[in-house]
Amino acid sequence: MTTSIMLGPVSISPMTVWKIAFSKIPVFENLILSDWSRAQEQIIWEIRFPRVILGAIVGAGLAVVGVAIQALVRNSLADPFILGVSSGASVGATLVIIFGAFKVFGQYALSIAAFLGALLSVFLVFILAQVNGRISTVRLLLSGIAISMMLSAITSYIVISAPREEGMRDALFWMMGSLAGAKWEQLSIPFLCLFIGIGLLLFLARPLNLLLMGDQTASNLGLNIDVFKKMLILLTALLTGVLVAVSGAIGFIGLMVPHIVRLLIGSEHRRVLPISALVGAIFLIWADVLSRIVVAPQELPIGIVTALCGGPFFIWLLRRSSYSFGGGEGK
Repeated sequence: MTTSIMLGPVSISPMTVWKIAFSKIPVFENLILSDWSRAQEQIIWEIRFPRVILGAIVGAGLAVVGVAIQALVRNSLADPFILGVSSGASVGATLVIIFGAFKVFGQYALSIAAFLGALLSVFLVFILAQVNGRISTVRLLLSGIAISMMLSAITSYIVISAPREEGMRDALFWMMGSLAGAKWEQLSIPFLCLFIGIGLLLFLARPLNLLLMGDQTASNLGLNIDVFKKMLILLTALLTGVLVAVSGAIGFIGLMVPHIVRLLIGSEHRRVLPISALVGAIFLIWADVLSRIVVAPQELPIGIVTALCGGPFFIWLLRRSSYSFGGGEGK
């Protein structure tokens, strides 16, 4: 995190980074000699610090949601956006960016619209996935794909209907993900949701382990499969919706990070969840650094960087002779 704050068009020493950080804490503010410029303080405290912290929150959140979704559907290729969350959020966000919808919410219009779009998509998937009141894993996957495709088509129509070319560019940039707009006041809600989400998923680590054994085995061991699946879908959708609302649609993290962690430490969720959160945070922080410096002074959408990393990783994964997922072979 320190290194990522140092890097950029204006390079700043690590000592200056932490002097400025500690100067913002009331206990230390009178003990630190102010030997930095106003411009350095603004770059570090107002731009880079919130951006790096938001990257850590979003990376950790998408990674743990990926762990939960893969356990839910017992498919190692599942990710947080398989429920159509990203596509739903994109519909809400593009309406705000291009047509100025939800103006009543002021500066929070984009985040609220993206969150509402994400909830709408999950609600539709949730309804379609039920068979006689029970959640079908196959229907969950298929309905997620169908809803995602339909909402992506709606988003594309909104984008090509843009009255201004600038609005079209902004919408496409958001859809590929960015941490550029990070502000301190935006961090509290995502952090609180991440803290609660990881806590609940750690509490549910044993049921998640049981899911990997199959529905019948888990049911025989005392797990109420239908209630647990509904609760898990709601929890992962809410967490993903909050994260996507503040960062845009950043792919591959929830798909790639759980794989890396399982390859290193196995499938026990009490270990997989916290380590996935750490690896996801580190990965997205460095992906953001690359997005800032590769074509500086311009900036790449962070989704391009994560896709360029994720693609080769999965090609390598496919070339492996075998890959264990839970109790059996990855499908």
